[in-house]
Amino acid sequence: MPTPNPRYDVLSLGEVLLRLDPGEGRVRTSRQFTAWEGGGEYNVARGARRCFGLNTGILTAFADNEIGRLLEDLILQGGVDTSLIRWSPYDGMGRRVRNPLNFTERGFGARGARGSVDRGHSAASQIKPGDFDFDHLFGVLGCRWLHTGGIFAGLSESTALVTIEACEAAKRHGVTVSYDLNYRPSLWQERGGFPAAQALNRRLAPFVDVMIGVLCDEPPTAGPPIPGSADLFAAEDAALRPAMEKLAAEFPNLQTIAATLRRVHTASVNDWGALCWHKGSFYRSRDYPRFDILDRIGAGDSFVAGLIAGLLRENDPQKAVDYGAAHGALAMTTPGDTSMATLHEVEKLASGGDAKVQR
Repeated sequence: MPTPNPRYDVLSLGEVLLRLDPGEGRVRTSRQFTAWEGGGEYNVARGARRCFGLNTGILTAFADNEIGRLLEDLILQGGVDTSLIRWSPYDGMGRRVRNPLNFTERGFGARGARGSVDRGHSAASQIKPGDFDFDHLFGVLGCRWLHTGGIFAGLSESTALVTIEACEAAKRHGVTVSYDLNYRPSLWQERGGFPAAQALNRRLAPFVDVMIGVLCDEPPTAGPPIPGSADLFAAEDAALRPAMEKLAAEFPNLQTIAATLRRVHTASVNDWGALCWHKGSFYRSRDYPRFDILDRIGAGDSFVAGLIAGLLRENDPQKAVDYGAAHGALAMTTPGDTSMATLHEVEKLASGGDAKVQR
């Protein structure tokens, strides 16, 4: 049973990287970088805290050096609880443990966004079963929702086992579990590729309540638009609905399955939207056609933060998918992995608001 008066609304289990952003320039030619923190699972906790006011914490690990303490400071600025972070002694060289770096340029027009990630020997990738007392976290401190995903699970054999351990413990204590499939080829290229990732995802699926994305036999690709259709995402919608229903039939524990809809015109102009299956019914966000983008990194994570807020706080799947799509859209209008949006801005955009000057 869930713990009465839990300390946390949402705990995220994942790796946090230091993102070095060259702004309008390119990594290979830049002499100045802006530092942000980011990570697929962490971004959800930060968005849920800063925009939606939920009490959130991060389960991760850092090497105890100046870069690790910078990451801690950035997390604190985002309002996410840092008391559960594991600190690994640093050897002065990074031979055994390091903090991960993510050099990412935003892209513009015909030039797509590009990332160069340096995450070998990261402290988070070395987290192993038993490092966190999940029964204490969920059964004593209390937590309403655990979020994790395929990025953390794909870091190493040990993080895959920790993800299973966390999800199993969450279910023992009545904690809702969300899992973002988030396949990254670079994480799996030496560990069996996409089939190995999906095998792990299927092992985890029985413990998941809310799945982001759809399990499939091949890496998903967007279908071509249907000529003359009034529905902006008709082809994607037509493919996703039966796939979601099939997944729900295979894993009846799933309460919600959600996915973003995106068509890329250029790196700075996309179509954007979202679809959600919840307890047998479908819910679609408003569409954002020809949406102008400043920085697309983290939009999907901001979608998940809004989805969680709508389900956890409002128990309303339509509001959840609307919050998620609007929050993700707004995240793409500002730099960095995480959203700078307010709840008022999300609610206004979700209800059809425009970009007129606010005075």
